Amino acid sequence: MSKEDNISTENTSNITLRKKPRENVLVNPENTQALSEQTGSLYKAIVIIGKRARQISQARQEELKEKLEDFAIPVDSLEEVFENLEQIEISRRYERMPKPTLQATKELLDGKVIFRQPEKEE
Repeated sequence: MSKEDNISTENTSNITLRKKPRENVLVNPENTQALSEQTGSLYKAIVIIGKRARQISQARQEELKEKLEDFAIPVDSLEEVFENLEQIEISRRYERMPKPTLQATKELLDGKVIFRQPEKEE
């Protein structure tokens, strides 16, 4: 099978669109079934992923804020501000991290997320 066999094409009014297959896709139709098996329902899985993603996002924001506070310049300072390469590198590292939703989905699929449903009162 050549590389060309993996690329689907569509011909629309004399324009040929070439689509590359998506590689390393975390959520695909097969994985949605795995998500629903983990929780009993796809809806529950999405809610759990959303809550875990918020936790991850908040933790990252707090961590980044703490690291960047070291670089805070007092308001009274009128000195010329030079770019701090270390501060830029820290910011770039956080930008390159996987999105919280993808990380939460992977954690759920790997069985690393513990969740429980509150018991219903009778």
